[in-house]
Amino acid sequence: MRILKTAGRLLMLVWLVGYYSRPALAQYDPSFVNYWAMESFYNPASTGHAPMLDFKGAYSMQMTGFENAPSVMYASAELPLFFISARHGAGVGFMNDQIGLFRHQKFFLQYAYHQPLWGGRLSGGVHLAMLSETFDGSKLDLGESGDPAFPSNEANGAAFDLNFGVRYARKSWYAGFSMMHCTSPTVTLGEEKVNEMKIAPSYYLTGGYNIKLKSPLYTIHTAAMLRSDAIGFRADLTGRIAYHGSKHELYGGVSYSPTNSVSFLFGGDFHGVNLGYAYEMYTAGIGALNGSHEIVIGYKTELNLFKKGKNKHKSVRLL
Repeated sequence: MRILKTAGRLLMLVWLVGYYSRPALAQYDPSFVNYWAMESFYNPASTGHAPMLDFKGAYSMQMTGFENAPSVMYASAELPLFFISARHGAGVGFMNDQIGLFRHQKFFLQYAYHQPLWGGRLSGGVHLAMLSETFDGSKLDLGESGDPAFPSNEANGAAFDLNFGVRYARKSWYAGFSMMHCTSPTVTLGEEKVNEMKIAPSYYLTGGYNIKLKSPLYTIHTAAMLRSDAIGFRADLTGRIAYHGSKHELYGGVSYSPTNSVSFLFGGDFHGVNLGYAYEMYTAGIGALNGSHEIVIGYKTELNLFKKGKNKHKSVRLL
């Protein structure tokens, strides 16, 4: 037991040193299976692209079965605004990403401008965020090391962050590009200021296409997202088939990330509330039963503020 305990301490030391010294990979931002439903989080140019008030929440439990496994909680609200003969979008949100002894939090505001162009709509957006990083050193067992590089209590730090993006949508397809962490923020942890995290910029390409079938009751929705920080790379490809009923909608599909995972997802729109579930099964040898469970919930209603005419509230279909 003593040998195992010592080995565990050494592994934790190696992991912590690597965490503090490495350039942050694209995986610093959480990977959601339902990324297509949270487009504005990855590309602020999508904010308010639909004429609806949109509330959205998600919770992901990753690598289930492992001690101190990651978990992510996300919540946002966005709406379109109409004034001075133009269309705008505004949003606010929060994210809490717990990874072992680390907690990454983000509070953000978003703005987008939408301009008709070539029969479609060109959008540009910015995402202003405050990052909060916490390391709980009180749960770290390093024996009698006394190394000041490893805090013995909770260490906190914060930094300003900036993202921007562009997006073009026309009829049944859209494509977008965004850059996250444009300022390459550095977060210094603790009062001693001996530990810091530098977050490298990440680049995202997103897109989607809706395929109409002969029956108007069914539609195939495809989506893709490519992300990189010039060091790491990840791709996600998703296909869903949706059934459009008179009172509700249902969908089911598959998502594939080469060298990472295969995911199965399903959900629907019930009385104006969007509910969805996804299971991500890793393909890197972790085990089929140690995947990630993800739940999404949302509500959308038409609400055209600052536009001529009365505001209309109406349940809308799932995207």
